[in-house]
Amino acid sequence: MIRNITVEEKNSFNKLVLHPLQSWEWGEFRLKTGIEVIRFGRFEKEKLVEIAQITLHQIPFTSYRIGYLPKCGILTGEMIEELKDVGKEKNLIFIKIEPNVRKTKIFEGLKDVVSSPHPLFTKYTFQLDLTPNEDDLLKNMHPKTRYNIRLSQKKGVTVFEDNSKEAFEKYLQLLEETTVRQKFFAHTQKYHRLMWETLLPSKIAHLLLAKYKDEKGKELTLVAWIVFLFNGIIYYPYGASSNLLRQFMPSNLMMWEAIKFGKKHGAKLFDMWGALSSNPDPQDPWYGFHKFKEGYGAQHVEFAGSFDLVISSPLYRIYNALHNLRNFYLQIKAQLRK
Repeated sequence: MIRNITVEEKNSFNKLVLHPLQSWEWGEFRLKTGIEVIRFGRFEKEKLVEIAQITLHQIPFTSYRIGYLPKCGILTGEMIEELKDVGKEKNLIFIKIEPNVRKTKIFEGLKDVVSSPHPLFTKYTFQLDLTPNEDDLLKNMHPKTRYNIRLSQKKGVTVFEDNSKEAFEKYLQLLEETTVRQKFFAHTQKYHRLMWETLLPSKIAHLLLAKYKDEKGKELTLVAWIVFLFNGIIYYPYGASSNLLRQFMPSNLMMWEAIKFGKKHGAKLFDMWGALSSNPDPQDPWYGFHKFKEGYGAQHVEFAGSFDLVISSPLYRIYNALHNLRNFYLQIKAQLRK
């Protein structure tokens, strides 16, 4: 039997969740942003055995929507059929499914499930086993990474948790500095505030700060990271850094302290929330970030990928054609600006 999950079943729901993006709390956050959220559970003899949390996103200027099911487990045929029914009921063109499952032929042979031409979440990540002791973790790092960690320590940089309002405002300030410096897209301040306000009380979200006290005694915040702790895994979804004293390598120390923070709180694994492929292009704007994570001795992991459960084939074809046309227009526009 499959039915909607009630708030009284929140804890049972979360126990089956494989990633924070499927957590009950993340669903509450998305509700606050104005997105409709549906939570399903499959029961066997009144025991919850499978879950799926879907967000519904309106396509501008139309009556149609798209469903999104990120970081789920392997879906049974029964759950797939339920999703199809929901898609028809909610006027969805398709439901994008991005399982938190390593590369496998997960949907091979299933009707109406196709490989997505437009993935949302990265197919790759780095994952670090946190069960070895700290000495062994350091030994497994790249020598340059170890050097940078020690350099930062010698310069007097310190890292600690600070979940205060003042610390969060500093994080937002550094986030703005980072997006300008690195020229990448970030969610709005409203988005980050709602996320923080929703996940902090549940102790999923934690704010780590790397600070340095200069010769005049002034305390400078050099790096701020939000990390998630959920079901024995620590994640690094959001980070920001100052333009000041980057030569002190505070981000290297931050990662090491985040590793130790995860171990202290019982995490057995560190998921670094994304990476490039196993053979990355050095010209890729994210190449430096990829190499930074790689330096900690983490395993490069490839997930199953991104899939679309097609609800309306004619509309799905039109949607993809328009999506491709829009991307082509944006590429041409970007070239003209150069």
